[in-house]
Amino acid sequence: MSMMADHSGGGGAELCSISVVSCLLLACGYVGSLYVWRSQLHRDHPTVIKRRFTSVLIVSMLSPLWLWMWRQYTGFKTGPSLLMLMGVHLEGIFAAACLPLLLTMVLFLGPLIQLVMDYPWDLLDGIKMFLDPQFWVQCLADMRWMRNQVVAPLTEELVFRACMLPMLVPCTGLSRAIVTCPLFFGVVFQFSYTAVFGAYTAFIFIRTGHLIGPVLCHSFCNYMGFPAIGAALDHPQKLTIFFFYLLGVILFFLLLFPMSDPTFYGSLAICHLTKPDTSTSVCT
Repeated sequence: MSMMADHSGGGGAELCSISVVSCLLLACGYVGSLYVWRSQLHRDHPTVIKRRFTSVLIVSMLSPLWLWMWRQYTGFKTGPSLLMLMGVHLEGIFAAACLPLLLTMVLFLGPLIQLVMDYPWDLLDGIKMFLDPQFWVQCLADMRWMRNQVVAPLTEELVFRACMLPMLVPCTGLSRAIVTCPLFFGVVFQFSYTAVFGAYTAFIFIRTGHLIGPVLCHSFCNYMGFPAIGAALDHPQKLTIFFFYLLGVILFFLLLFPMSDPTFYGSLAICHLTKPDTSTSVCT
């Protein structure tokens, strides 16, 4: 049975029920995979991390199949390919990798300036370290680094953005999907900063039509962590630092739509699932 959505921005009750339940089950499967291993060891122990890698990668590899099943059942079989809907394609990929990351770095301008001020090495030493292959070998061998910078960003964005958003958009419309999508992670895990960040990467995913942008932004934010406001208050140059904090926030909101302009990124497959919202033209 086909249940094509009303393309004015929302779907029927049955379509919405199926989409919501599908997203909730996918979220439960992802978060549940982190806790299937019973252990007395700390979550940062390499053994625990490796076990979680195994289970979460299995769920992540199955999530596109879940999206495919949803697509088959609801009738959204024509139009863009499954990979296009998931943001996995080459058109506009360079812009999709660079511009959202640069935009996120603008938001973190204050913390970045604070990091530079407190960094014990000069810029040249930092560049040399970054270009040293041995540095990256050490990073790849560090299970916590792999979790925070590679596996968590890739799998979370794949499941919660690339696979959930195409299921939500025909039901909720584009703008409401951006707000709704992060709630599924919050329902089974936690709200607060995670939900806000999830809405941001959902916005980036829909505006660019690519998965790579949200993944790189997620990895960068994991590296930076939540801004150390307390340390900034105690810093000898706190006025300078807070100037850049404020400047970064102002520039971020000024550049949010220009730097995520869909014309930079090619065809937006997810916008084929519904017309752009009348309140905010997310896809234009």
